[in-house]
Amino acid sequence: MTKLLEKAFDEAAKLPDDKQDALAQAVLAELASERRWDELFAGSTDMLSELAEEALAEHRAGRTKPLDPDRL
Repeated sequence: MTKLLEKAFDEAAKLPDDKQDALAQAVLAELASERRWDELFAGSTDMLSELAEEALAEHRAGRTKPLDPDRL
C-alpha cells in the first residue's frame, strides 16, 4: 500500500461509521467501474482497430475535412 493511500485510510478511519461506509461504497463502486471499462476496452480492440482503419482510409481518399470548432 502506498503512503498516500495509507494516509487516506487513516483519515477515513476517524470518520463516523456512516461516513466510513459511504466512502467505502464510493471507492468500491469506482473500482468496479474501472474494472468494467477495462473489460469493455479489452474486448473492443478489434472493433476499434477496424474503425480506425476505416477513418484513415476515408482521410487518405480525401473524404474528410479539418475540424473547425467554431462551426460545431
